[in-house]
This record gives sequence, C-alpha cells and structure tokens, in this order.
Amino acid sequence: MEQEKISLKKSSVNYGLTLGAILGVTTTLIYVVSIEMLTKWWLGVILFFIAIAVGIVSVAKSKDILGGFISFKEAFTSYFITIAIGLLINVIVGILIFVVIDPDAAVFLQEQIIEIARSMMESFGAPEEEINKAIAEMESTNNYSLGSQIQAYVTQLAIYSIFGLLIALIMKKKDPSLE
Repeated sequence: MEQEKISLKKSSVNYGLTLGAILGVTTTLIYVVSIEMLTKWWLGVILFFIAIAVGIVSVAKSKDILGGFISFKEAFTSYFITIAIGLLINVIVGILIFVVIDPDAAVFLQEQIIEIARSMMESFGAPEEEINKAIAEMESTNNYSLGSQIQAYVTQLAIYSIFGLLIALIMKKKDPSLE
C-alpha cells in the first residue's frame, strides 16, 4: 500500500512536470514568436483546458496504479499535485521572462491589455468617466510583478482546485472488497 502511494505521488509529479513543460514552453515560444498573443483570451482558455486534461490523465493513471480503484482524497491529491507543479513551473517561467530577462515586455503587455480593456468598455457603451477610472486602476497595477504573479498562482490554484474536486468526485471508485 505504501509503495502504491509513492507511485501515485511520483506519477502525479511526473504529470505536473509534463504540464509545466507544456505551459512553460508555450509561454516562451509565444513570447519569442508573437508576444501580442499573450493578450488573447482564447489562449488562456486553451491552456486552461490543457491543464484540466493533464490533471484528468493524472487521476486516471493514479487510478490504474491503484488497481482501478481510487478514493476521493487520492484522486484529488493526484490532480492537485499535477496542477500545482505545472502552474508553478509556468509562474517561474513568467517571472524569469517578465521580471528578470525582459521587464519591458511586461510593460508592453500591460499597455496592450489596457488598450484592449478600453476598446471593450467603449464597445459596451460604458461612460467615459467609468472607463477612465478603470484604466487608471489598471495602470496602477503591474500584473507581471513578482507579487502579482505569485498572487495569480494562488488564485489559479483555487480555481483549478474547484475543478479538481469535481473531477475527483467523478473519478473516485471504491474497492468493493474493502467494504
């Protein structure tokens, strides 16, 4: 039983490293090829679903390791380890790129995000006063600072954990011989 728990955690860590590599390489390639793509909402959606998919695969593999049966706790733990490691690697890549290597890229992205927000608010017919207020607030925040990226990591972990709870609930399967 102890060996199975070690294998389960090792498998989850490996999937986390895989997820981190996927997210980190994607972020790096987009940074190099077309930094403007990092402002596209659909990229975030795609990466979100990739992370969820890798989390599900991790839980399925853990279930296989445990002989086809997995408790809610084991399923959630497998998912959470995978997501936490994968997102952490991506945050480290983001910090290296936008804080250490190229802080000007962070400024550029912040400006792009502000312009996108302004045009969206204008297209929705928001009053100019509200637009200016929102833009001033955005300008006072650096989304790519070390603190902001760590805060975003914690927020993402919370959001992904909600999905992890649902996935664990769906994928759990009791061993009838233990009842």
